[in-house]
Amino acid sequence: MKLKTIYLMLCFAGAVLPYWEFVPWVAQHGLNLPLLCRELFANRISAFFGMDVVVSAVVLVTFMRAESARLKISRRWLPLLAVLTVGVSLGLPMFLYMRELRLEEPKAIGGGATPA
Repeated sequence: MKLKTIYLMLCFAGAVLPYWEFVPWVAQHGLNLPLLCRELFANRISAFFGMDVVVSAVVLVTFMRAESARLKISRRWLPLLAVLTVGVSLGLPMFLYMRELRLEEPKAIGGGATPA
């Protein structure tokens, strides 16, 4: 199986699984951001996971910005939107999928024919 296919499947999982938990919570509590933050940081272990995801998101956005500029990836705002609306679980595999597509293009960095 190609790497880009795996990334595409991970995009699906990365969108569905977090919302599988989030949608019922919103149905019960509404978009209550203070409650969301209180529950996210309710104890040290949940705060550990919350901080890990926040730091991972910052690292991912930094990487996506640099790598998409280096490879001239189009529509580079899509994974950023995915990070902001779903999270790293969707943004990372989406960006890696887009990166694989770009690397497969003949004129991608390091690709293409060599001059004769």
